[in-house]
Amino acid sequence: MKQKIILLLKSSFSTKNIIGLILGAIGGFLYYTYYGCASGTCPLSSNPWITTIWGATMGYLLFGMFDKKEKPITEEENEK
Repeated sequence: MKQKIILLLKSSFSTKNIIGLILGAIGGFLYYTYYGCASGTCPLSSNPWITTIWGATMGYLLFGMFDKKEKPITEEENEK
């Protein structure tokens, strides 16, 4: 059970996904800085935290599209 959780975490957080997360967060914050809504009426761009988290999520998803899916290792192949 523990090994399955570790394999799931390793497959979810590859190097490309982490890079996408960081670049997306930077992009989200820059969007808030240059185009953010100062009046507070815009729900996404009026708060730097929300905009940064939104950008990080979009970067993670965007960079995650380009990952190759590997075949899961079965127990028979693991014993060889």
